[in-house]
Amino acid sequence: MPKVSVIVGSKSDEELGTKVKEALGEYGVEADFQVISAHRDPERLDRYIRGSDSEVFIAVAGLAAALPGIIASKTTRPVIGLPKEVKLGGLDALFSIVQMPPGVPVATVGVDNWKNAALLAVEILALKYPDLAERLERARGTRT
Repeated sequence: MPKVSVIVGSKSDEELGTKVKEALGEYGVEADFQVISAHRDPERLDRYIRGSDSEVFIAVAGLAAALPGIIASKTTRPVIGLPKEVKLGGLDALFSIVQMPPGVPVATVGVDNWKNAALLAVEILALKYPDLAERLERARGTRT
Protein backbone atom coordinates (compact mmCIF):
# COMPACT_ATOMS: atom_id res chain seq x y z
CA MET A 1 0.00 0.00 0.00
CA PRO A 2 1.17 3.56 -0.57
CA LYS A 3 2.93 5.31 2.22
CA VAL A 4 3.01 8.86 3.52
CA SER A 5 5.46 10.32 5.99
CA VAL A 6 3.93 12.77 8.43
CA ILE A 7 6.69 14.80 10.05
CA VAL A 8 6.25 17.36 12.79
CA GLY A 9 9.01 19.60 14.06
CA SER A 10 8.27 19.35 17.78
CA LYS A 11 6.07 17.70 20.38
CA SER A 12 3.80 20.75 20.32
CA ASP A 13 2.88 19.88 16.70
CA GLU A 14 1.93 16.27 17.46
CA GLU A 15 -1.82 16.85 17.70
CA LEU A 16 -2.09 18.06 14.09
CA GLY A 17 0.21 15.29 12.87
CA THR A 18 -1.86 12.67 14.64
CA LYS A 19 -5.05 13.98 13.04
CA VAL A 20 -3.39 13.78 9.60
CA LYS A 21 -2.28 10.21 10.24
CA GLU A 22 -5.77 9.19 11.39
CA ALA A 23 -7.39 10.78 8.32
CA LEU A 24 -4.97 8.93 6.04
CA GLY A 25 -5.85 5.70 7.84
CA GLU A 26 -9.51 6.21 6.96
CA TYR A 27 -8.45 5.73 3.33
CA GLY A 28 -6.24 2.76 4.13
CA VAL A 29 -3.07 4.77 3.56
CA GLU A 30 -0.16 3.72 5.74
CA ALA A 31 1.48 6.67 7.43
CA ASP A 32 4.77 6.88 9.24
CA PHE A 33 4.79 9.53 11.98
CA GLN A 34 8.00 11.26 13.04
CA VAL A 35 8.96 14.13 15.33
CA ILE A 36 12.12 15.61 13.82
CA SER A 37 13.19 19.23 14.12
CA ALA A 38 14.71 20.77 11.01
CA HIS A 39 16.62 23.19 13.24
CA ARG A 40 17.65 21.02 16.17
CA ASP A 41 18.32 17.73 14.37
CA PRO A 42 19.00 18.41 10.66
CA GLU A 43 21.25 15.35 10.24
CA ARG A 44 18.54 13.01 11.53
CA LEU A 45 16.00 14.64 9.21
CA ASP A 46 18.33 14.18 6.26
CA ARG A 47 18.90 10.49 7.11
CA TYR A 48 15.18 9.92 7.51
CA ILE A 49 14.27 11.48 4.16
CA ARG A 50 17.02 9.61 2.30
CA GLY A 51 15.98 6.29 3.88
CA SER A 52 12.24 6.73 3.56
CA ASP A 53 10.18 4.75 1.06
CA SER A 54 7.27 7.17 1.41
CA GLU A 55 5.69 8.49 -1.75
CA VAL A 56 4.46 11.75 -0.21
CA PHE A 57 5.64 13.81 2.75
CA ILE A 58 3.41 15.98 4.93
CA ALA A 59 5.22 18.43 7.18
CA VAL A 60 3.50 20.28 10.03
CA ALA A 61 5.24 23.51 10.96
CA GLY A 62 4.61 26.71 12.86
CA LEU A 63 6.47 29.98 13.32
CA ALA A 64 9.43 30.04 10.87
CA ALA A 65 7.99 26.86 9.32
CA ALA A 66 11.23 25.72 7.70
CA LEU A 67 10.47 21.98 7.89
CA PRO A 68 8.44 21.58 4.66
CA GLY A 69 10.96 23.53 2.59
CA ILE A 70 13.93 21.65 3.97
CA ILE A 71 12.22 18.34 3.20
CA ALA A 72 11.43 19.56 -0.33
CA SER A 73 15.06 20.54 -0.83
CA LYS A 74 16.13 16.95 -0.15
CA THR A 75 13.65 14.99 -2.30
CA THR A 76 11.77 15.12 -5.59
CA ARG A 77 8.75 13.41 -4.03
CA PRO A 78 5.73 15.63 -3.29
CA VAL A 79 5.81 17.62 -0.06
CA ILE A 80 2.70 19.09 1.52
CA GLY A 81 3.18 21.87 4.06
CA LEU A 82 0.64 22.16 6.85
CA PRO A 83 1.09 25.54 8.57
CA LYS A 84 0.26 25.55 12.27
CA GLU A 85 -1.19 28.50 14.15
CA VAL A 86 1.25 29.49 16.86
CA LYS A 87 1.46 33.26 16.53
CA LEU A 88 0.09 35.86 14.13
CA GLY A 89 -2.89 33.64 13.36
CA GLY A 90 -0.57 31.22 11.59
CA LEU A 91 0.17 33.71 8.82
CA ASP A 92 3.89 33.63 9.62
CA ALA A 93 3.96 29.86 9.04
CA LEU A 94 1.70 30.08 5.98
CA PHE A 95 3.87 32.72 4.30
CA SER A 96 7.06 30.81 5.12
CA ILE A 97 5.75 27.64 3.53
CA VAL A 98 4.05 29.13 0.49
CA GLN A 99 6.96 31.39 -0.51
CA MET A 100 9.40 28.69 -1.58
CA PRO A 101 12.04 29.59 -4.18
CA PRO A 102 11.66 28.40 -7.77
CA GLY A 103 12.65 24.76 -8.16
CA VAL A 104 11.73 23.73 -4.61
CA PRO A 105 7.93 23.51 -4.58
CA VAL A 106 5.84 22.75 -1.53
CA ALA A 107 2.09 22.27 -1.84
CA THR A 108 0.49 24.24 0.95
CA VAL A 109 -2.90 23.90 2.64
CA GLY A 110 -4.63 26.31 4.99
CA VAL A 111 -3.54 27.01 8.54
CA ASP A 112 -4.33 24.01 10.79
CA ASN A 113 -6.21 22.36 7.89
CA TRP A 114 -5.07 18.79 8.63
CA LYS A 115 -7.99 17.31 6.72
CA ASN A 116 -6.98 18.95 3.42
CA ALA A 117 -3.36 17.93 3.95
CA ALA A 118 -4.44 14.30 4.26
CA LEU A 119 -6.87 14.51 1.34
CA LEU A 120 -4.27 16.12 -0.93
CA ALA A 121 -1.86 13.29 -0.15
CA VAL A 122 -4.59 10.75 -0.97
CA GLU A 123 -5.35 12.56 -4.24
CA ILE A 124 -1.68 12.47 -5.21
CA LEU A 125 -1.49 8.75 -4.43
CA ALA A 126 -4.76 8.14 -6.28
CA LEU A 127 -2.99 9.01 -9.53
CA LYS A 128 -1.06 5.75 -9.10
CA TYR A 129 -3.49 3.64 -7.07
CA PRO A 130 -6.95 3.26 -8.69
CA ASP A 131 -8.48 1.87 -5.50
CA LEU A 132 -7.74 5.14 -3.74
CA ALA A 133 -9.31 7.10 -6.59
CA GLU A 134 -12.45 4.98 -6.21
CA ARG A 135 -12.53 5.54 -2.45
CA LEU A 136 -12.21 9.31 -2.95
CA GLU A 137 -15.00 9.29 -5.51
CA ARG A 138 -17.28 7.34 -3.18
CA ALA A 139 -16.47 9.65 -0.26
CA ARG A 140 -17.28 12.73 -2.32
CA GLY A 141 -20.15 11.23 -4.23
CA THR A 142 -18.56 12.20 -7.56
CA ARG A 143 -16.99 10.53 -10.57
CA THR A 144 -14.06 12.09 -12.42
